[in-house]
Amino acid sequence: AGLGQAAMYAGLQELGVANGEDLKETLTNCTEPLKAIEQFQTENGVLLPSLQSALPFLDLHGTPRLEFHQSVFDELREKLLERVSAIALEGKVEERYKKLEDLLEKSFSLVKMPSIQPVVMCVMKHLPKVPEKKLKLVMADKDLYKACAVEVKRQIWQDNQALFGDEVSPLLKQYILEKENILFSNDISVLHNFFSPSPKTRRQGEVVQKLTQMIGKNVKLYDMVLQFLRTLFLRTRNVHYCTLRAELLMSLHDLEISEICTVDPCHKFTWCLDACIREKFVDNKRARELQGFLDGVKKGQEQVLGDLSMILCDPFAINTLALSTIRHLQDLVGQDTLPRESPDLLLLLRMLSLGQGAWDMIDSQVFKEPKMEVELITKFLPMLMSFVVDDHTFNVDQKLPSEEKGPIPYPSTIPEAFTKFLQENRIACEIGLYYILHITKQRNKNAFLRLLPALVETFSDLAFSDIFLHLLTGNLTLLGDEFALEEFCTSLFDGFFLTACSRKENVHRHVLRLLLHLHHKVAPTKLESLQKALEPTKQSGEAVKELYNQLTEKLELRKPSPAEVTETPSMELPLPTVPTPASR
Repeated sequence: AGLGQAAMYAGLQELGVANGEDLKETLTNCTEPLKAIEQFQTENGVLLPSLQSALPFLDLHGTPRLEFHQSVFDELREKLLERVSAIALEGKVEERYKKLEDLLEKSFSLVKMPSIQPVVMCVMKHLPKVPEKKLKLVMADKDLYKACAVEVKRQIWQDNQALFGDEVSPLLKQYILEKENILFSNDISVLHNFFSPSPKTRRQGEVVQKLTQMIGKNVKLYDMVLQFLRTLFLRTRNVHYCTLRAELLMSLHDLEISEICTVDPCHKFTWCLDACIREKFVDNKRARELQGFLDGVKKGQEQVLGDLSMILCDPFAINTLALSTIRHLQDLVGQDTLPRESPDLLLLLRMLSLGQGAWDMIDSQVFKEPKMEVELITKFLPMLMSFVVDDHTFNVDQKLPSEEKGPIPYPSTIPEAFTKFLQENRIACEIGLYYILHITKQRNKNAFLRLLPALVETFSDLAFSDIFLHLLTGNLTLLGDEFALEEFCTSLFDGFFLTACSRKENVHRHVLRLLLHLHHKVAPTKLESLQKALEPTKQSGEAVKELYNQLTEKLELRKPSPAEVTETPSMELPLPTVPTPASR
């Protein structure tokens, strides 16, 4: 209790104001306590002559003096807080801040006194530059630091990167976790996936909002956050940090914080790209604009390419660029035009290439655009276009009256070069994967099964990355009825998913997510073998075990009860096997 009391009166003595300790001392050393109390009250009470006669009136009503003083005190404190806020807005800049600094000088010694603390904090909040000495005292005291306004904390943070890092770090962890939770969510849908929320909706997320508030208009803090994001991206290769880089800039853009937006050289590029992401397409007008920014990088300013590449490495940007590329390729088929003759397509590839090269560029600190492989444009993209043509031809063939030779089968082989491109060229692999997502979304089972074998080995295992598997599982729900066919399941599960399950925990999780959603459509014998194949091992993480248990429970519920089994009509009983002569 002694400590609590001491805190209540902290700093009064320095101002020459009597406190509880003084009263205790007076009472200990006096002969007439009541007189001493009366004298203490007179000396330290509210010094208003008219009040002296009114106080006994309150006593008659049984109102304790404490209650009276407390209400006067609260009233005065409110008035003072209002006055401080008013001073911060009136008169000449130098004068108003001089007043506030004087007030801070007088009141700071009471900062630990809970009843006065809000006033001191309010004064500091309105000072654009709190004296260094005071900031150091606040920083050294955990409780004071916690109690001070974000405006004051910014002044502390801008010269204490480590402290700011401690504040930001849990937010960044939370952000990554939120992204991963969406990718592994149990709701599998082709309509609501990872890329469904609009950029504006995403920027309303808790982490982005908190970081925006912590930064305020402070360029130094903004730069620190970008530095953290770059460092973490380099350390982990996690592309969600690139998303946050873009979201943070656009969140400040929404608030029209020109102090930061005008000094970030990526601002206009990001703003234009943001509009494309919103439409999930890069139209010609915006393409020209984006190209202008890239072509406008001047000699000596190449470092901005590092930032632009990080903005383009954001999965939402890659998704938009890749979808636009697939759309362009289809248009080119209709126009009888080759990829090399389409400047719009070449620009999309240039941006994809810059985005995919972000990690290498920031790591090597060599700021120049990656070289585009000619074969990507002259061989790989025409090959994808030939797949589109194959589909058209097959569809037309199906409609023609069949002649003697019977229907033409769907092409089942894939050019070896296609598989090789997917293994060796990052951009080709990314576009190839998006083409496979595209045909799956079109429910084109033939094309899907034809190209699926090429996914077993891809550039840096991109076909087993969370974003691709999240989208693929969503699109596969459109082919739900095919899961009843043993052949389809064997190609998909044995031929693709199960090749990586044991070495990649995330693939194991995605397969279980898919089965939780579609188990009722899968051929029963296949389901049984899958259940065995997907059983978690000792090394499996909690998430896999949890999903597997959920699946097992669902399958248990589907099993018919023994009573139902015995009632099968006799004609459906298996026939006794008669040995054939050959097997004797």
